[in-house]
Amino acid sequence: MSYKLGLNIATKYSPNFNFRKRKKKSIKFIIIHYTGMKKESDSIKRLCDVRSKVSSHFVIRRNGKVLILVPELYEAWHAGISKWKNLNSLNRFSIGIEVCNPGHKNGYKKFSKEQFLSIKKILKLLINKYQINIKNILGHSDIAPSRKKDPGEYFPWKDLAKINLSHWHSLNLKRLSKLRKIRLTQKDELEFLKNLYKIGYSKMKKINPYKNMKYLTIAFQRRFRQDLINGKIDKECLVISKNLLKS
Repeated sequence: MSYKLGLNIATKYSPNFNFRKRKKKSIKFIIIHYTGMKKESDSIKRLCDVRSKVSSHFVIRRNGKVLILVPELYEAWHAGISKWKNLNSLNRFSIGIEVCNPGHKNGYKKFSKEQFLSIKKILKLLINKYQINIKNILGHSDIAPSRKKDPGEYFPWKDLAKINLSHWHSLNLKRLSKLRKIRLTQKDELEFLKNLYKIGYSKMKKINPYKNMKYLTIAFQRRFRQDLINGKIDKECLVISKNLLKS
């Protein structure tokens, strides 16, 4: 890749990737993560430690500087057990971006302005290079809802959508807020769940139906209703899900 647009790029290669080169056309997704550790240096060390068996293609530091850990045409180990629509093991089809943030267990904080600018530039470059559909720019919690919370409710999906770098709904927020906490019938709840499957969220066969619904609802809310994440399905959630399917 030719890195332009004022990105501050450095290279620190990780050994944690599959050595077999993949075809450019196989890359269909971009998966966003947070590092989830208190210190940036510890996060980067872990991603480059052969014993950890984890890595990503890029790391974006708090100051906006970008580290390349794995060349794009190699499969980095960032998604783990994951699923979206009919695809399993998203590592094979994706580019992983780790954004430095301590995460929910260590004092989760808002992403910096410098990080946002670098995220925006990286996404533009990758979307153009690999012709990636913005609906395929996902969070780790989208593809592994029972295991992961990242990049979390502070990640600027809505702001990225304003510049066509993320999928978001087109609803009026004031009108939408009036639907919040309005309870649904069981039929409507099932419709919401079916909408999530159509969007791409997957059924988790080893988890009972109630927990499955809660995990999926929380992942959906972290992505599309970030100011209230309670795992409860209400009319606001249902209307958002319907709108996303229309867009």
